[in-house]
Amino acid sequence: MENVVLIIHLLLALGLIAVVLLQRSEGGGLGMGGGGGGAMSGRAAATAMTKLTWILAIAFIATSITLTILAAQKSSGSSVLDRITLPAGQDAGAADAPSNPLGSDLLPPAQGDNAPLVPSAD
Repeated sequence: MENVVLIIHLLLALGLIAVVLLQRSEGGGLGMGGGGGGAMSGRAAATAMTKLTWILAIAFIATSITLTILAAQKSSGSSVLDRITLPAGQDAGAADAPSNPLGSDLLPPAQGDNAPLVPSAD
């Protein structure tokens, strides 16, 4: 369900970008192009592009709220701290103390050691 809403959300975003870029500049934003019939011209009637922009914008906001609700339901009742697990035989007080003396893990690898150099989180 979440993937379907996400795909619809992305398609709406692309459609909204396309429709906004296709519209003609009416207000002369940033001092560029367009322009009305005069200084006292009335507001033009809503065109099909304007209506389509509103429809896509409302649908985009609806899918944004739906995705937020789905994510909140998925994560309810759990915390990031609940996911932290300690190795067997260790209590919370011993987790703060380093298991190796300082400097022992700073040595370069041995001559025949071909293991990748990956940091460990112990």
